[in-house]
Amino acid sequence: MSEILFIDTTLRDGNQSLWALNMRVGAMLPVAELMDRAGFEFMEFFVDSMFKKYVRDLKEDPWEWLRQGTKRIRKTRLRFHGGTRGAFEKTPECIVNLVIERFVSYGLTVTRTSDCWNDFGNLKERIAELKVCGADLVINVVYSVSPRHTDEYYAGKTREAAAARPWRICFKDVGGLLTPERARTVIPIVLANAGDIPVEFHAHCNTGQAPLCYLEGVQLGIRILHTAVPPLANGTSQPSIFNIAQNLRLLGHTPLVDLEPLEAVERHFTAVARRDGLPIGRPVEYDHSQYLHQVAGGMVSNMRHQLKLVGMEHKMEAALEEFGQVRKDFGYPIIVTPLAQFVGTQAAINVIVGERYKVVPDQIIQYALGFWGKEAPEVMDADIKDRILSRAGAREWTKWEPPEPSLQEVRRKYGAHLSDEELILRYYAGGECVAVLPKGGQPREYLDAGQPLVKIIEQLAKRKETTQVYIKRPDFSLTMARRTTVKRRNEL
Repeated sequence: MSEILFIDTTLRDGNQSLWALNMRVGAMLPVAELMDRAGFEFMEFFVDSMFKKYVRDLKEDPWEWLRQGTKRIRKTRLRFHGGTRGAFEKTPECIVNLVIERFVSYGLTVTRTSDCWNDFGNLKERIAELKVCGADLVINVVYSVSPRHTDEYYAGKTREAAAARPWRICFKDVGGLLTPERARTVIPIVLANAGDIPVEFHAHCNTGQAPLCYLEGVQLGIRILHTAVPPLANGTSQPSIFNIAQNLRLLGHTPLVDLEPLEAVERHFTAVARRDGLPIGRPVEYDHSQYLHQVAGGMVSNMRHQLKLVGMEHKMEAALEEFGQVRKDFGYPIIVTPLAQFVGTQAAINVIVGERYKVVPDQIIQYALGFWGKEAPEVMDADIKDRILSRAGAREWTKWEPPEPSLQEVRRKYGAHLSDEELILRYYAGGECVAVLPKGGQPREYLDAGQPLVKIIEQLAKRKETTQVYIKRPDFSLTMARRTTVKRRNEL
């Protein structure tokens, strides 16, 4: 049988899909060396949206994860996720390239990225630009379900991707929509049309079928799988490394991973989840409605929040139904960022207003004009496109082009004296947020639940803010108190 390689997504996609990037740097650092011992081919380590999230919400400097994390991970190759010009806002090329240069300086030499339309027209140019920065590209061929996403579609798109000669191709099921039956037809098509380009398989567990599809994929010839360590596996994340490795062994394959150090990693992150009130990923039950609206779990909660703000939470089912209709009107875009958010926002507005397309955000006008993919105006319903572009506001966007400042112009705006890393932080998160980071953005300390008790006691003793510690186990108890020195009156 076959040897199977694993790419770990715990710290990036698991963190993003299940914890909304709320895993603090201090929670990742204690288990970095354990994860490095597991034998993963790669670990996904960073995504550029962490810059804004960590500074604004967690009040931490995300560069500390790169500085300290890369010192702890010496054996496993590291990846970043992205390498394109942004999702909701068009990031200047100079900033994108500066970010990549800094990532490469820390040893992150491979990136994986998508085009929301599977449009690989300028892929050769992007690969060349990344190589100049010292990085290789894994390009996603994103799976979707619609009348447009046929076998012929995936044969053609995979050939287009392979013709650009990326380092690898990743067959990506972002919505968890792939079924074992469909896997048996589409995966051989992807593998055949990829030619000599290696193919990875990345899937989410939204419908609970991704673990089965992984096993089918391996039987069909896939040799590289993306998995996560619980509690950051399952749910809307990737399948559990424990589950997949065990089942592969039973099927006669050889999973190239050491699970022993990952058991302590699971215990650690379970303790972090309980401490910080973060969800624990669990296998989900099959829900056929996922195929009708294709809205990911995070977007469902966001749409519900939008409706709740206007007292219309009871119309959630109508909004999901409208999501499917808007997607059809828009030409069945793949439900990935930013197209998923465009469709979801327009569906919520249609339900709230009570009239379809009476109110249209600027991004939808941009969509109809082709700013978010040249394919969009070609596949949209003609009447819907005319209705959107006939409004007065649409004329203002017809000649608009995203600004493309030089790096010197960006520096003049944010501060010519700034280091590259602080300039990047200020661009993504805003200078005022970076300037007021408590303790300079240093990570909060987390004790490692997988460490021996003596090590935990040693770390507790170093905490200046802790004055007393009491530990109790069935056969053991310990009380520690910090000694306070009180000067006698005649010493004052």
